[in-house]
Amino acid sequence: MHHFHYRNGRLHCEDVSLDAIADAVGTPVYVYSSATLRRHARVIAEAFDGMDCLIAYSVKANGNLGVLKTLAAEGCGADVVSGGELQRALVAGIPASRIVFSGVGKTRAEMRLALREDIHQFNIESAAEAEVLSEVACNMGKVARIAVRVNPDVAAGGHPNISTGKAGDKFGVPWKEAEALYARIAELDGLSAVGVDVHIGSQIDAITPMQDAFLRVVTLVRRLREQGHEITRMDLGGGLGIPYRAEDNPPPPAEYANMIREVTEGLGVEVILEPGRVIAGNAGVMITEALYTKPSPQRNFLIIDAGMNDLMRPALYQAHHDILPLRERPDSEDRISYDVVGPICESTDKFAAERKLPAIAPGDRLAFMSAGAYGAVLSSQYNARPLVAEVLVDGDKYAVVRRRPAFEEMIALETTPDWLS
Repeated sequence: MHHFHYRNGRLHCEDVSLDAIADAVGTPVYVYSSATLRRHARVIAEAFDGMDCLIAYSVKANGNLGVLKTLAAEGCGADVVSGGELQRALVAGIPASRIVFSGVGKTRAEMRLALREDIHQFNIESAAEAEVLSEVACNMGKVARIAVRVNPDVAAGGHPNISTGKAGDKFGVPWKEAEALYARIAELDGLSAVGVDVHIGSQIDAITPMQDAFLRVVTLVRRLREQGHEITRMDLGGGLGIPYRAEDNPPPPAEYANMIREVTEGLGVEVILEPGRVIAGNAGVMITEALYTKPSPQRNFLIIDAGMNDLMRPALYQAHHDILPLRERPDSEDRISYDVVGPICESTDKFAAERKLPAIAPGDRLAFMSAGAYGAVLSSQYNARPLVAEVLVDGDKYAVVRRRPAFEEMIALETTPDWLS
């Protein structure tokens, strides 16, 4: 469900015309719906009502401060994977007591920051990381609450690049090594093992693989308790998919929650969830403008002003985004097959192949739907193109929440050495 609809022949975000935003801010630009963000956060919270549950929004999906502040007001915590994301969450008003720090490559500086802030939990991913965190915590006179991320060897996710729970993936501790690592952690000062963590992938469209992984974790929790470890938390990660196409039918949060209730019944644990895409994905679109059409004997190219530096998902994952004209077209209008491409000097700068669209003329604007997650956060300044702007809408109001930098700002961090002066 989202709040992007045609009204009087023009595509709107809530009560604001996307054309009005494009006129004022330029293109390309991301536009986020506050109403959609709030609704998705509330649907998840309601699905888990009555459970001891921390909903830690995955900041890597969309870390814009306006988005984070909106979700903080809904009571969301945060799942972070860097010191920068941790600081973003704190600036947005998310209390450290509701922040979980995940990721395979935490630095000592990041560990010190998280320990100073007294975050809820570290999710550690290797024996080597446990040793370093112990050293850092002891030097600071702190105790780090930790969960070990285990790799259950369960494949899931919409693309191999976002499947994280299979043997051979870089994430987590191999299943057979988990108990030995918990035994080692019990010997280390500065660490308190309070939970078990698992996360098997992203854009998961079925309950079964998640249930299989979670049941394995429940078995591990019981075995660890028998061995004397006081395990009181299960971090079940995120990964629930969203509908990028009309035919997509991922499980709803209520079905997901019912499965988790059944799996954890009687276990007496705090459940930690790390939803990202399912909250932010359909809450955002990217607006772009058509520059040229280039017919050829093999292809009709539609060249737009957005590039893969602005929206990386199609190049990185061959991901699909529905594309809608900002001006509504009748269903009876003939469609043309376009390859939709950007201006970047890479053959991978292609958003869609043979996509059926109404006839598009230079100056027409288009919206890439379901772009609120892993869109702006993956953007770059490749080809010396400025970072894409971001706008947040709330009812009939909108604000630029990340402006497009000027060229002078883009190069302000660079200097030339004396010998080239």
